[in-house]
Amino acid sequence: MSPTAATQVLVIGYVWPEPRSSAASGHLMQILEVMLEQGWDITFASPANPGEHKEDLGALGIRECPIELNNSSFDRFIAALAPDIVLFDQFMMEEQFGWRVEQQCPQALRVLETSDLQSLRHARHQRLKDRLKASDDADDFRDLFAPAAAEEFAGMADTDLARREIAALYRCDLNLMISEFEIALLTRQFGLPPALLHWCPLMPRHMPQHYVPFAKRAHFLSIGNFRHAPNWDAVLWMKNTVWPLIRQQLPGVQLHIYGAYTPPKAAALHNPAQGFHVMNWAEDALQVMSAARICLAPLRFGAGIKGKLLDAMLCGTPSVTTPVGAEAMHADEPWPGAIAGSASALAAAAVHLYQDPAAWNAAQEHGRQLLAARYRQQVHGPALIERLQHCRANLAQLRRDNFTGGMLRHHHHKSTQYMAQWIEAKNRLA
Repeated sequence: MSPTAATQVLVIGYVWPEPRSSAASGHLMQILEVMLEQGWDITFASPANPGEHKEDLGALGIRECPIELNNSSFDRFIAALAPDIVLFDQFMMEEQFGWRVEQQCPQALRVLETSDLQSLRHARHQRLKDRLKASDDADDFRDLFAPAAAEEFAGMADTDLARREIAALYRCDLNLMISEFEIALLTRQFGLPPALLHWCPLMPRHMPQHYVPFAKRAHFLSIGNFRHAPNWDAVLWMKNTVWPLIRQQLPGVQLHIYGAYTPPKAAALHNPAQGFHVMNWAEDALQVMSAARICLAPLRFGAGIKGKLLDAMLCGTPSVTTPVGAEAMHADEPWPGAIAGSASALAAAAVHLYQDPAAWNAAQEHGRQLLAARYRQQVHGPALIERLQHCRANLAQLRRDNFTGGMLRHHHHKSTQYMAQWIEAKNRLA
């Protein structure tokens, strides 16, 4: 490849991006936008079927290539493409295709993008299930929201999911981490070298100039993909506990819940008499967010950082959430709304913000300040490009320093290769 040729990037996606349906896809698209601004040549490949709200990547100048699992056709595809950088958007894609990438393009920089640590999310979900089994108290969950790092580590460390996910992090040359909390957890508790991790939070392209004022807004809003387990749990907690407490004090208000892929069980919760409206998918999430007075996000578990709460800041909409909802999002900056660990405290904070213009306006201003302090693409975009270029220029040394990753690649890739070849041969015979 000539020195002036564009950097070739291959993205291997678990699904095709749907940035209007999930924050994970939105984050991935922000990363791709930064690469496109560099003039890099991007190909997006996925073994998944396109979803209902798939982004038109071709319109952005990104090639789309369907690929197959356990099929040597991928070897020919990637050998011909000869990418300089391969980005996996979930660790399962590294498990499936990492050995083929290394075999066909050993000098390609292998990067894993994490929208959250899945093993942390699942461990927290299990802790919530255990808590609900032990107690039917649906109000106060403060004990779940402030565990020591050692507890988080213990909840993850004994799971196969954590072993798989962290092994994939080691096998890659660089991992893009959306949460500083998760960086600290990986380095301090799991011993990952900081050289393998890069903080890359949500980074919206455009910052707001004007907001819809308090007097022109009404009602509450909650938003999130119904396929994401933390969102569904939050909807149930709102329906059964949080929302009734708000309606007792504000009997005329409504809650509008938007989310992609609304299942029948969610649609069945729709109850206009209770002011509880299940609205399905929002064509323009920022538009409906800008019309609401308060964003409710009572998340009892999860990981990463929350796109819905960043959208609320972009729209000047104060948000009421839990410690896990706000985790890793505001550092030392004031939260643009309220954070509480019980249903009664969440409801009280929501009612106060809904009725107090001064408190509401102060929360809105906190959101503007937080966006400027932590989420500017003009800061994080160049930092990402610089890190990728540094890794490419020092790839041999980085891999020598990451002996554990090399060892894991050797053993995992051999076993995965033989399994994939066996499945392919079996499929061919069938």
